Amino acid sequence: MTSDADARREPNASLVRMDGRGGFIAFDDLGDFMDQVPGSPRGPEDRGPEPAQGLPGCYRHPDRETGIRCTRCERPICPECMVSASVGFQCPDCVRGGSGTGHRPDATMPRTLAGGTVAADPRLVTKVLVGICLAVYFVQLSVGDRFTDSFDLIGRAYVPVLGDIEGVAEGQWYRLVTAMFLHGSYIHIIFNMLSLWWIGGPLEAALGRARYLALYFASGLAGSALTYLLADANQPSLGASGAIFGLFGATAVLMRHRNYDMRPVIALLVINLIFTFGWPNISWQAHIGGLVGGVVIGYAMLHAPRERRVLVQYGTCALVLALVVVLTLVRTAQLT
Repeated sequence: MTSDADARREPNASLVRMDGRGGFIAFDDLGDFMDQVPGSPRGPEDRGPEPAQGLPGCYRHPDRETGIRCTRCERPICPECMVSASVGFQCPDCVRGGSGTGHRPDATMPRTLAGGTVAADPRLVTKVLVGICLAVYFVQLSVGDRFTDSFDLIGRAYVPVLGDIEGVAEGQWYRLVTAMFLHGSYIHIIFNMLSLWWIGGPLEAALGRARYLALYFASGLAGSALTYLLADANQPSLGASGAIFGLFGATAVLMRHRNYDMRPVIALLVINLIFTFGWPNISWQAHIGGLVGGVVIGYAMLHAPRERRVLVQYGTCALVLALVVVLTLVRTAQLT
């Protein structure tokens, strides 16, 4: 006879047992294994492989994986972008919008690698420098040699277009600066402006605007001073190459500091140095002076101790400028 319990049993599921993992295994009337009972939990091996998921990338630096998120907007942030808050860390955008951390505004301001302020447009100064050089070159084309001869770098010589003895030795020290914005040909300015754009933009973002400007002008002046000291007194010189070589030097320091592959920047420097010494009518003094100045200032910008960062960074720039003044005085004494 069949009991009432047997009559209520589901067909093909005469026996159900626990499988030891929180699930159930069903056997039919003949004792053969059946699929799991519908609705029972599934073991880990029954769920199939989990899709591999790495850490998210920083929202400002997608190539940097991070497990930290901004406590306000939940966006992933890398160590460079973390700003300490009363609870956890916040991203630079949330800090700009008002962090509410209770700290002074400058204490929570996001900083660049060199301690500068993070700007909304990290290439603004580079754009302005390129624009000034292009505008000055258009003036050169419009006005002619009289404008160029009035502002290029020359030691001491008679300039026929101006009808007088001109030069830095005659008290025209401004030529050390103005020559950095003049160019001699289309090829000259195109090559320099492309180099300034490619090298200057990333470096400006790493240093900050003020430090980038200090590097640019100090390197350019170092190149001008060495040119004034070593070149013939009647040999005019012009171009942004000295300042740009300073950016090359600082970029090499930056890449070494960040443990990046040095081969691209070394190859680029070697190519430029080959042109410097192998091409006629190129002021190698400006290139070498700017390069050395850029390496020295770049090292100070990136390796200055945090507690004395501003003093070391701008103190180094001041020392370079002091050396520029000394070299200029020495050469002026020789020519007068």
